[in-house]
Amino acid sequence: MGVVTPARPTAKARPARAATRVRHRDGWWAALFLAPQVIGLLAFLVFPLGFAVVLAFMKWDGLGEKSWVGFDNFAAQLSDPDFGTAVWNTVKLAFLTVPVGLALALLIALALNQVKGKTFYRVVYFLPVVTSSVAVAVMWQIILASGDYGVLNRTVYDWFGITLPNWLEDPGWVIVSIAVVTIWSSLGLNVVIFLAGLQTIPPALMEAARIDGAGPIRVFRSVTLPMISPTVFFSTVVAVISSFQAFDQIYVLVNPDHNDGARTIVYQIYDLGFQNFEFGMSSAAALILLVLTLLVTLVQFGVQKRFVHYDS
Repeated sequence: MGVVTPARPTAKARPARAATRVRHRDGWWAALFLAPQVIGLLAFLVFPLGFAVVLAFMKWDGLGEKSWVGFDNFAAQLSDPDFGTAVWNTVKLAFLTVPVGLALALLIALALNQVKGKTFYRVVYFLPVVTSSVAVAVMWQIILASGDYGVLNRTVYDWFGITLPNWLEDPGWVIVSIAVVTIWSSLGLNVVIFLAGLQTIPPALMEAARIDGAGPIRVFRSVTLPMISPTVFFSTVVAVISSFQAFDQIYVLVNPDHNDGARTIVYQIYDLGFQNFEFGMSSAAALILLVLTLLVTLVQFGVQKRFVHYDS
């Protein structure tokens, strides 16, 4: 009876097995390199978000036992005058900072696009963006302070004898002051973005419009603005979201506890959670802010189809 010798792998099978081992090894290395990012994403984004959603339906002071209250936290916030004031102030801040800030940044970018040394101006305008928001708020606090302590008020009074408002204390002016600081600190980012968008416009297209007799205003309306409309849309979405999330500069610049004119939604969330220790209420307010932000962003994406022109 003969002995059966197992067949040896063919020449084609060996490379296939080697390729399989290489793929498995590469998969393990990919998992190893992705693990820190995935763990960080789960630990600092997914889990906190899920915990906040659950906590919004509970009553909890941070130490005691949690109790389920359903939609009571949402109903309490929607009927709370302080939350209504915070929403109104946030909307006013968005209406002041977004159109004014973007229009000013676009004008500056149009001017810088015509001069030499753009890199230098980019750096100069971008400096407030990379400066600490606390430092920016303290600087503007010195400028806008009332009486003899404020640089602006004191200078105008000494030179012209005009008494200016208490920018940081008058409820009617405090949101305007916050808007000025916000526009100044974010102006450089929008200028750099718009300048990059302007430099993507083909010079031949601009020249053709001028040859056809189009003036500066017509060139801007018919060529420049449509060509940079995706950039304008991107900056608008980011600016609106940023205005809804305003907190740090307001917290340092003004004390919203003593001035309802500076109370925003994010400060309402902070006040409920870390001063009153009502974490359920705070989470409910945060979810309402999330829904408002999503709705406004969806509206922007819906409207942009009519005004934003993409190259095809």
